[in-house]
Amino acid sequence: MKKSITNNNSNPLYIQLYDHLKNDIVNGIYPYGHRLPSKRVMAEEMKVSIITVKHAYELLCDEGYVESRERSGYFVSFREDDGFVRSEKEMLPYAHQGFMMTELSFPFSVLAKTMRRILTDYEEQVFEKSPNKGCVELRDEIRKYLGRNRSVYADIEQIIVGSGAEYLYNLIVGLFENDTVFALEDPSYEKIERVYKAAGVYVEKLPLGESGIESDALTSTNADILHVSPYRSFPSGITATASKKHEYIRWAKQADRYIIEDDFESEFSVSRKPEDTMFALSDHDNVIYMNTFSKTISGSLRVGYMVLPKQLVQRFDDKLGFYSCTVPTYEQLLIAELIRNGDFERHINRVRRKKRRESR
Repeated sequence: MKKSITNNNSNPLYIQLYDHLKNDIVNGIYPYGHRLPSKRVMAEEMKVSIITVKHAYELLCDEGYVESRERSGYFVSFREDDGFVRSEKEMLPYAHQGFMMTELSFPFSVLAKTMRRILTDYEEQVFEKSPNKGCVELRDEIRKYLGRNRSVYADIEQIIVGSGAEYLYNLIVGLFENDTVFALEDPSYEKIERVYKAAGVYVEKLPLGESGIESDALTSTNADILHVSPYRSFPSGITATASKKHEYIRWAKQADRYIIEDDFESEFSVSRKPEDTMFALSDHDNVIYMNTFSKTISGSLRVGYMVLPKQLVQRFDDKLGFYSCTVPTYEQLLIAELIRNGDFERHINRVRRKKRRESR
C-alpha cells in the first residue's frame, strides 16, 4: 500500500485511507478472509489518528469490503471470484411511499424562494425551448455535483435530462438494436419491465439473492444489457455488495455488454460516504448511470437524468438527438439553481444526518 495519506489532498484523511485500502483489497493485496492490521498498527504505519482509521474501516464495512468480528478485528469479505450467493434468506420489502410533506421533505420555503428568484433573474427566458439534451445550466450543475459526490466524472455532452426514469428507459431502448436482450432483477420495480416490453424488447428476469443477482443466473443469461438498482432494489430492499458490483462489471466486460445503473435514492444512504457507483468502478466505458430528483426534491417535478458512456454519445446524437427535451426550461433552471447555491446538498446532508441518528 502506498503511503500517500496527506493533509495536502482535498479529500479527508479517512477517505484517502479508505480509497487506498479498497484498492488493495480489490487488487488482492489483502485477499479474502485476510485480517486487516489493527487500528493502532494501521494508524502508526500511515501516521494518522486511530479515529481516522476507525472511520475508514467503518466505510469499508458499510460497502461490504470488510466485516467486523467482535474482539477479533476486521476481515476482508470481498472476493473477486465470488461465484456463489446464498439465497435462502427471506427478502423483506421496504417502504416505497408516494410523495407527502414530511420532516424529511425538501423545505418548501427554500423551494418557493428559489422559484421566485428564477422568475426574477431569467424573466421571459423561462419560456424558451430547452436544448434537446436539457438546459446547459442544469447539465453542468449535475456534472459538477456527480463529480463532487459520486466520483462520476463526465463531459456535459454525456448527460441527458428527461421527464423521469420511464422516459429515459425508452431512450435507452432506442440506442440499441431491436433484438437486444435486457436482463432485470427479479423482483424489480414493475414499471421497468412494462416499459421495456411496451417498447418491444425481450426481457430476462434474473433472481435476486441476499447480495444481488444470483451468480448462476448471471452467468447463464443471454442478455446484452443488465439493468440493476445496486443501492437498493425495489421491492426487495436488497443492496448489492462490493463483490457483486465487481461481478456485474466483469460480466459486462465480456462481449459487447452494457450495464444500466439505476441509482435511485442512493443520496440518502446513512453511510458517511455514498457507496461507489459502478460507473466510477468500471474502466470499460460501458455503464449508463441514471438518477432522478423525485426523491431528493419532489416527485411532482418529474425530472430525471442519465450519464452515457462516452462511446454511446455519438450514437445517441445520430439516432435520438432530434428528440426534444420533455422537461420545461423553468423546472430545469430551478433545479440547477438549487444545486448551484448549495441548498440541494444541504438538504441531502440534513436528511442523512437525521437517518443516521435514527439508525443508531
